Amino acid sequence: MKFREEYRDPRAAETLRRALRRVTTRPWTVMEVCGGQTHAIARYGLGEMLPPEIELVHGPGCPVCVTPVELLDHAHEIAARPDVIFCSFGDMLRVPGSRGDLFGVKADGGDVRIVYSPLDCLRIARRNTDRTVVFFAVGFETTAPANAMAVRQAQRLGITNFAALVSHVLVPPAMAAILSSPTNRVRGFLGPGHVCSVMGCAEYEGLSRRFDVPVVVTGFEPLDLLEGVFRCVSMLEAGRTGVENRYARAVPEDGNPSARRLLEEVFEVTDRMWRGIGKIPASGLRLAPAYAQFDAAQRFPLRQAAGGESTDCLSGLILQGLKKPPECPEFGTTCTPERPLGATMVSSEGACAAYYHYAPHRGRNPAKTDPTTGAAGA
Repeated sequence: MKFREEYRDPRAAETLRRALRRVTTRPWTVMEVCGGQTHAIARYGLGEMLPPEIELVHGPGCPVCVTPVELLDHAHEIAARPDVIFCSFGDMLRVPGSRGDLFGVKADGGDVRIVYSPLDCLRIARRNTDRTVVFFAVGFETTAPANAMAVRQAQRLGITNFAALVSHVLVPPAMAAILSSPTNRVRGFLGPGHVCSVMGCAEYEGLSRRFDVPVVVTGFEPLDLLEGVFRCVSMLEAGRTGVENRYARAVPEDGNPSARRLLEEVFEVTDRMWRGIGKIPASGLRLAPAYAQFDAAQRFPLRQAAGGESTDCLSGLILQGLKKPPECPEFGTTCTPERPLGATMVSSEGACAAYYHYAPHRGRNPAKTDPTTGAAGA
């Protein structure tokens, strides 16, 4: 990919590593809140490059992972209906609810389809006017504009047999919930680059002032992340807070104003349950009253009581940065990508999946890798 290799330069990585060692005088815990960053950290063994005083912990940066069991059970119930075509991105199909997953619903006869854009659902709805096409709208602020566009298009085109089961969540309230917890030990954050490309950086300024923490918005390549850690630790060592945008090539300070206006039109902010964490006030999006006719949860109310989560799964603690995946007794044994106990093992952005795939010895010590290739080293 053009321009990628410059962000994987091993000499530049070594320069940043040495700079980190020079600036670090105290222990610091830094959290990334983006699943893409979590996977890059595990893939390239970036944690092994840091001074021993610096610990990276993984936050609720995977929207698939934080989708609550209750909503998954609701999705499975809707998908099993003969009058519904249920559409989703592929990463949701193997996420376990309390009674199985969407692949199981499909195997039992439900019409469950993978789509690559929410707009695909509108074409399916036009070809199947005798059934309702339901799209599982899951994601952070990054994917919300495309889902909002599909809903608005459906209204403008008069496609009444389309609905969305909405499970959008917002990053800043989750960060605030972590910082408000009595068990919190996070002192600084790597901000989510993709989310900020839509929403900008302003929301994080208020968060930084309120909790007296630095937030460094960064990208997903090894040098992006190492520089983000360096800037965050430098601010902590100097006793400074605030927000630094170190991903300016993708993140304008005000984000994408057109996308934000679309979100404000189609959605409204609501409280939201987060899997393994609980209810976080004002941390989600739901369809605004003008678009309520497209709300699948209202069109198909849940008929069977939802079940609970696996008591053996520690994903809630992992999503809060209180545990690392290898600290779970089930990790890599009874919980694998083929038979996951929780979403963090099966999602393409889940922390457990990152450790499973990129730490050959199941995370006892994450594999040291070459930042330019991702190949395991000695």
